[in-house]
Amino acid sequence: MKGIEVLFLTLFLAGAAAAAVIDAGAISRFQQYLQINTAHPSPDYPSAVRFLESVASSIAGIRSETLEFVTGKPLLLLTWPGGDPSLPAVLLYSHTDVVPAEPSKWSHHPFSAAIGADGEIFARGSQDMKCISMQHLEAARRLSAAGFTPDRTVYFVFAPDEEIGGKDGAAALAASEKFREMRVGVVLDEGLASPGEEYRVFYAERVPRWLVIKAQGAPGHGAKLYDGSAMENLMKSVETIRRYRAAQFDMLKSGEKAEGEVVSVNFAFLKAGTPTPTGFVMNLQPSEAEVGLDIRVPPNVDIEALERRVAEEWAPSSRNMTFMFKQKASVVDKHGKPMLTVADSSNPWWTLLEEAVKKANGKLSKPEIFPASTDARFFRELGLPAFGFSPMANTPVLLHDHNEFLKQDEYLRGIEIFESIIKTFASYKHQHKDDESRAEL
Repeated sequence: MKGIEVLFLTLFLAGAAAAAVIDAGAISRFQQYLQINTAHPSPDYPSAVRFLESVASSIAGIRSETLEFVTGKPLLLLTWPGGDPSLPAVLLYSHTDVVPAEPSKWSHHPFSAAIGADGEIFARGSQDMKCISMQHLEAARRLSAAGFTPDRTVYFVFAPDEEIGGKDGAAALAASEKFREMRVGVVLDEGLASPGEEYRVFYAERVPRWLVIKAQGAPGHGAKLYDGSAMENLMKSVETIRRYRAAQFDMLKSGEKAEGEVVSVNFAFLKAGTPTPTGFVMNLQPSEAEVGLDIRVPPNVDIEALERRVAEEWAPSSRNMTFMFKQKASVVDKHGKPMLTVADSSNPWWTLLEEAVKKANGKLSKPEIFPASTDARFFRELGLPAFGFSPMANTPVLLHDHNEFLKQDEYLRGIEIFESIIKTFASYKHQHKDDESRAEL
């Protein structure tokens, strides 16, 4: 082998070894974060914030502060100052809490971050969404080490409470004077894994309308047949609701609509009967009966028509029925517009996102409506553009499931994707559209 070839081979091997060390460090930090138990009902927020602060402290140029809109629920805000303060900022958002897990039903303990035979990192939060938090930081670390300085200020937010509604985290931040001072122009929040090669991206989401319907009627002997009992009235409604649900589900199963485009209705609870220490009274028809419904509504649905359906068909007063929404999230922003972000070439942020993913040798799938709820809704409600994006391709969707995992190579690939996104977004110097958005706010 010639000397020059030996030199190139030596340099190549040295570079590969250095990259392997960098990747191993990133995986190790990801595992450490996953091992912090931030599951409800007692999430260890202080440990999570301390860990994230320690990681951020090694990234040149980034400032850290902790906000507490509600005592005991810290929100970590990192600031990477931009060179041009007149440009609205970029916000990369993630949440620190995770849902509970049942250890006995996992192949590895849900907070062990154990690595499987095929490179899977098993842990609660590996997909939802501690991966994104760490990918944001690792991407910033690599860009900073390479000498990149943003033109726009970049904010990294790590908020509590998303899994229980976001009221004390993202909602409080979005409503604060601090957020107005940040002058955010675009938000990136979480998406979903993709079983295929393309990365999924979300421009809107269904919002929750949690409904409780109550039927009342005179109590009666268990052997008596008569009209208007509470249970009879409620079951008529349950059947009507079931037919509506089936019609929505049929559109999904036929491919006519995507999951995020239909109104989902699921029965959460049924409450009736007269309890005894050993069960229920069997020879007494109850005077009250209730059903709880988890309804998720797309932003383009006719919400007034849906509410009329509830009042006239599902819980008509003529059958001695009442209803109450336990949660009634808005489908429009503060300007009265459908709460969605334009996902075509008329929105420069969409074009930039497509370009950034392409530069990193990835591809976005057709933009979708997120089937559940995320904290992005609090920012869209202000009229801000917000996309849901989690760079996890070739990965089953396992959020909130047993044995949630993300493979090491997909995690590392996601860091590269976010490097490209941060660099592209933070270097975007035009602000005509930004000025229009800020004027509306």
